[in-house]
Amino acid sequence: MDRRVRRTRRILGEALVQLIIEQGYERTTVQDVLDRADVGRSTFYAHFRDKDALLMAGFEDLAERLRADLDAMSPGVPPEPGQPVVGLFSHAYRNRTVYAALFGRRGGTAFRQRLHELLAGLLRAHLAPHLAAARSDLPVDVVVEFATSAAIGLLVWWIDDGFRFPPERMALMYQRMAVPGIGAAVGGAGPPPAGAVRSPRRFTGSAQRAGNRHPDR
Repeated sequence: MDRRVRRTRRILGEALVQLIIEQGYERTTVQDVLDRADVGRSTFYAHFRDKDALLMAGFEDLAERLRADLDAMSPGVPPEPGQPVVGLFSHAYRNRTVYAALFGRRGGTAFRQRLHELLAGLLRAHLAPHLAAARSDLPVDVVVEFATSAAIGLLVWWIDDGFRFPPERMALMYQRMAVPGIGAAVGGAGPPPAGAVRSPRRFTGSAQRAGNRHPDR
């Protein structure tokens, strides 16, 4: 892509993100973006059909960077089932402004759904081999939806709360709450008897040790 084209698209994207944070996506118009970016209308429409297309381009760029981050986390090493979520919180923190615009209270719900689909696909790729190896009796779709919904719900709360906790803390809290359930699914056994708690040590040991070192505030 030509350097001038990349620059124009970047300026437009940054203007849209700023406006979403200030006044919300629904209230933001193409004219608002043009005024903020100091770009002509014909230039805008040479690159994007409408503001939805501009925002989608920003999401796709973000998603590509997230995929690259996750692929680079543990090259050549079998991934832990919750690894994509750890990467998600780190990526969100490094791109706080964009995440706040796309997925916070002022963003559009459609983009939360797109992020849900993206994360579900990543989790499926990570979880399916574990579930198959364990001959789990739980459908992959069920486990993936559980893990994804928990992660997205926690992410959106964190964004709207102003990123109060560091990403490592958020990842740890997710692991402590969600990974035991994932571990039970990978274990392939039925539910424990009433009053019993089964600890899937394979996936929670490191999180539990870290939790002991850093008790919840």
